Amino acid sequence: YRQDVLANNLANASTAGYKPDLASTRPRQAVRQEDGLGFAPSNSLLERLGGGVLLNPNRISFAQGPLRSTGNPLDVAIEGAGFLTVRDDADAANPVKLTRDGRLTRNAQGELVLAASGLKVLDTSGNPIVLPEGPAPTISGDGKIRQRGQEVAQIQLNGGGDPSRLRKAGNNLFIAPKDVVGSPTPASGTLSQNTYEDSSVDEVMTLLGLTRIARTIDGQ
Repeated sequence: YRQDVLANNLANASTAGYKPDLASTRPRQAVRQEDGLGFAPSNSLLERLGGGVLLNPNRISFAQGPLRSTGNPLDVAIEGAGFLTVRDDADAANPVKLTRDGRLTRNAQGELVLAASGLKVLDTSGNPIVLPEGPAPTISGDGKIRQRGQEVAQIQLNGGGDPSRLRKAGNNLFIAPKDVVGSPTPASGTLSQNTYEDSSVDEVMTLLGLTRIARTIDGQ
C-alpha cells in the first residue's frame, strides 16, 4: 500500500499545487484487548506480541511547493498557508471546494476560473469573480484585483482550518467541513502574481522510499 501511495505521489510530481499523501501504520491490539474481553483467558506472551498492524488514514503533507514563473497575470501562487476557494456545481453535496492550483484564466463569460477544470474562483462574498474587458489586472498579496487602478474584486483566501480535516476530492481539489467553507477564516499566506505553486513532491526522497519498499518486498 505504501508503494502505491508513493507511486501516485511520484506520478504527480509535475502537477501544479499537488500535495503528497503520507501512508502510515499503527499497532493492533491483541484480540482480547481489541474486543474488550478483559475477563477472558489469554496467553501473556502472545498479547505482548500484539495483533499486527493496521493502516492509518492517509495524511496529507501541506509543505510549500516551489513557485514557477509564468508571465500570465492571472496566475497566482499562495506563499504560506491558505487555499483558493472555487465552486463545483457538479457536486451538490460539496459545491464549494479548496485548491492550491493557482493557474487561472478568464472564460467566455469573463469569469475567473481554474485553467485546468473551468471551476469558478470565488470572491470574499462567495460569488464568482467577473473581470471586465481591459488591460491585464494587478493582483495584490491579499487577493485584491485592480484594473486601471480600480478594485474590481478580491479573491477569497481561505485559511482551511485544521489540515487534518481536509480530504482530497480529485482534480487537485480539497473538500473541507461545512464550517470551514461556510465561515472561512483568513489565510496567513499571501498571493504572488504571475506564478503558480508547483507540486511539493520531493522526487528524490520519493524514489528512495520506493527503492526501500522494493527491497523489503524482495526480502533483501
